[in-house]
Amino acid sequence: MSGPSTGASTAAPGSPTRARRDELFGYIRNVPDYPQPGVLFRDITPLLAASEAFTEVVQAMAAPWLDAGIDEVAGIEARGFILAAPVALALGAGFVPVRKQGKLPGPTRTVSYDLEYGQAVLEARADAFRPGGRVLVVDDVLATGGTVAATMDLVRDGGAEIAGVGVLMELLELGGRDRVTGVDLQALFAV
Repeated sequence: MSGPSTGASTAAPGSPTRARRDELFGYIRNVPDYPQPGVLFRDITPLLAASEAFTEVVQAMAAPWLDAGIDEVAGIEARGFILAAPVALALGAGFVPVRKQGKLPGPTRTVSYDLEYGQAVLEARADAFRPGGRVLVVDDVLATGGTVAATMDLVRDGGAEIAGVGVLMELLELGGRDRVTGVDLQALFAV
């Protein structure tokens, strides 16, 4: 059996070469049976701790959107924040945190979505997205697509347009791309 693909077909123009993407992917640590038995957790903290690699990943995630007129970058709690904020800076855009319910002060917009066992709620400030604004949604991992799809609903409810979705890693076997349709989706790594 061969190792994971790091997504040559999903990499955007301006991204690192295939060989360099393989090196960058090597910073991501697999943690079996976390947070529960049967789950393979992808730990990105070694990648974040390597300054040169982290910088290169942020630049590669921003590259497809440099000329897309992005107004805001919506980062999904929690690891999505870590990637979305520097991507927003690279694009000259604002950063909007999309948080779990009850974490933001003042009036908020909320959206509920289904999890494998139950429901969850995400929220953003009520005035976070400008009507007609172009928003890039950023997260660390696209798994089943529920969280990204819910965030897209939240952005649209605020009157803004989804310019695209950027993720560090897409877990292909979980089929999340099928729930994120009608927008440009860029994944640096596809495993």
